[in-house]
Amino acid sequence: MERLEELAQSLERGDSEAVAQGTQSAIDAGLAAQMILDDGLLAGMAVVGKRFKVHEIFLPDVLLAAKAMYAGLDLLKPLMIEEDVPTKGKIVIGTVQGDLHDIGKNLVGIMLEGAGFEVIDLGTDVAPQTFVDTAEREGARIIGLSALLTTTMPVMRKVVEAVEERSLQAEVQVIVGGAPVSQGYASQIGAVAYCFDGISAVEMVGDILGAER
Repeated sequence: MERLEELAQSLERGDSEAVAQGTQSAIDAGLAAQMILDDGLLAGMAVVGKRFKVHEIFLPDVLLAAKAMYAGLDLLKPLMIEEDVPTKGKIVIGTVQGDLHDIGKNLVGIMLEGAGFEVIDLGTDVAPQTFVDTAEREGARIIGLSALLTTTMPVMRKVVEAVEERSLQAEVQVIVGGAPVSQGYASQIGAVAYCFDGISAVEMVGDILGAER
C-alpha cells in the first residue's frame, strides 16, 4: 500500500515529523496496527539495518531512523495494546556489573526493537542476578550481555552460571558482545553466541526465537 511505503521511506530518511504524520494518517485510515507496524515502521527499519550492514549509512543515520521509529511507535502503541499485537519475542539486555559503557548496547537495543522484538534494557553496571531475575520474571527467552572492559568480561560467565544454578538453560539463552569479546570467549563461558554488532544480534535473536516456534 502506497501510504505504508511512504511511511517506511520517511523512517529510512530519519524524518520523525513525517513518520509521526504518516503513522497517524494510517491510523485515521483505519489500517490495522499490525499492518502499520510490519509494512511501515519495521519495513523501513529493516532497510536501515541492511544499509548499515553494508556501510551505506552510519551510526548517526541509524540513530535518526530510530528516533523516527519511536515517533511512530508512540502513536501506535495504544492501538497495539488494544489489538493485542504480539512481539516477535522478548529479550533482556544490559552492560555487565562494573562496566558503564552503553553506546554499543544501546545500538543493539535499537536494532532489536526495530526488528520487532520487545527489549528490556537494564542499563549499565548490572549484577548477574538482576539479569536472571528479570528474564525469569518477564518470561524473556534471551539475555544479551555487553562489556567493553576486559576486567568486566568475567561477569558474563557469572550470568551464565546463574542461569545454570536455577536450571533455566532450556528456557533462557545467553548471548554476549562488546569490543574485547569473541566467539571463542562466548564458547568458553557457555554462552550460546557472540554478536559483533546490532545486525548480527538481530539475526542471532531471530534464529534462536524462530527455532523455538
